[in-house]
Amino acid sequence: MIELAGALLGNLAQGFGVAMTPVNLGLCLLGCLLGTLVGVLPGIGPTATVAMLMPITFYLEPTGALIMLAGVFYGSQYGGSTTAILVNLPGESSSVVTCLDGHAMARGGRAGAALAIAALASLFAGTVTTLAIAVGGPAIASVALLFQSPDYVAVMVLGLVAAIVLAHGSLVKAMAMIVLGVFIGLVGTDVTTGEQRYTFGIADLYDGVGFVPVAMGLFGLSEIMLNLESRARDGGLARLRDRLWPSRDDFRSATPATVRGTLLGIVLGILPGGGSTIPSFAAYSLEKKLARDPSRFGQGAVEGVAAPEAANNAGARAGFIPMLALGIPPNAIMALLVGAMMIHGIQPGPQIIAKQPELFWGLVVSMWIGNLMLVVLNLPLIGLWVRLIQMPYRYLFPAIIVFCCIGVYSLRNSMMEVVFMAVAGVAGYVLRKLGCEPAPLLLGLILGPMLEENFRRSLSVSGGDYMIFLQRPISASLLACAVLLLAFVLLPGVRRQRQRLRED
Repeated sequence: MIELAGALLGNLAQGFGVAMTPVNLGLCLLGCLLGTLVGVLPGIGPTATVAMLMPITFYLEPTGALIMLAGVFYGSQYGGSTTAILVNLPGESSSVVTCLDGHAMARGGRAGAALAIAALASLFAGTVTTLAIAVGGPAIASVALLFQSPDYVAVMVLGLVAAIVLAHGSLVKAMAMIVLGVFIGLVGTDVTTGEQRYTFGIADLYDGVGFVPVAMGLFGLSEIMLNLESRARDGGLARLRDRLWPSRDDFRSATPATVRGTLLGIVLGILPGGGSTIPSFAAYSLEKKLARDPSRFGQGAVEGVAAPEAANNAGARAGFIPMLALGIPPNAIMALLVGAMMIHGIQPGPQIIAKQPELFWGLVVSMWIGNLMLVVLNLPLIGLWVRLIQMPYRYLFPAIIVFCCIGVYSLRNSMMEVVFMAVAGVAGYVLRKLGCEPAPLLLGLILGPMLEENFRRSLSVSGGDYMIFLQRPISASLLACAVLLLAFVLLPGVRRQRQRLRED
């Protein structure tokens, strides 16, 4: 135990040495600022922003690039709560629940207390989850070293199934998005045979469809189209009429809710497809069930602010555990970060901690530093964010489109990349109008080639025997979990359908 603690302290010291350099501190600060800005602006979202900013990071060192993108990600969790509380506008999806009680507190003249509770709950959750990454990441990576190709196939199948199960709306639509994403990922040159697949003779498709144009189109341009459709929002601006620091009663109510939200966020954030939205809703539901007087929720209950804010920040950071330790992204943003690592020539997985410890530990420590930066920045800049929200959207979206086009063009200096982004944007808009989530598609696009490579490798080793996936205990267990997870969701629907047939 003492040796493990000493090794952990030594690794963290190495991480501080990497993260505390002037360049990485500046990138962390920039990421946190941009993330907060994204969280404040309704309708853009962290996924779209990470996709739009990714081309900038290609000119940075890998560690600095990941530190900046990670800052954008978890910074958006902070910024989303500001407008949710003050103006009843959730900056991103995980802040929707915060509107219920946060804005009610603001309407009652307690906006300062609500903002402080949200910031402190986020700080606690971020600190605990970062510690969990520091402790759990190497442990998971050491177990992952036992994995072989069939086990990675099973892990990715479980991840895709979980993304289907946890997606909002129709399971069939989510499954279709996964299949479509995997299909798009297979476009290009077959790495085994060298033959062209689904390229239709277009030379720009020989290297495949880049995930950056697809992501920027699906999450950036489609969001702009949807926002232009409906910009009429009702919220009412709340004023900071009370003292900023919460009372003792507020702390007494918020503390256990923050702890429960943090633990729930870590557990759900690790799961594929979990992200930060599901933990925030689950934490709010849990607090409402545990409350002696559930009727207080929606009327300005402190627990209704602390629990979801802690859960969404914990969930956001917990996704780094499977992404860094296994190389398996649990959600769309982590898939973008995996893509960014691959572009920098880094293969995410269990070897990353041993082969590139400065990247792993530098990123982990930067999360602690980013936490402190966000708390210091979030409250003093509230007035600026509120004024920014009131800016007409017609002035914002042209700049966003120009930035997207420049970023995509700079990838390969090719207009075809811009065309791919435009096509993906229109497709994303149509898919959202049809009730299909684009996030499973992006997961399928990232995991599809990895799944194919490990699947072929497994069959090559076994001489074409598919039983290799059931003969290994790890892969068999993971595939069994995938089947049980899918059955758990499908069986109630089958029962309801049979009941309707009997009644007819």
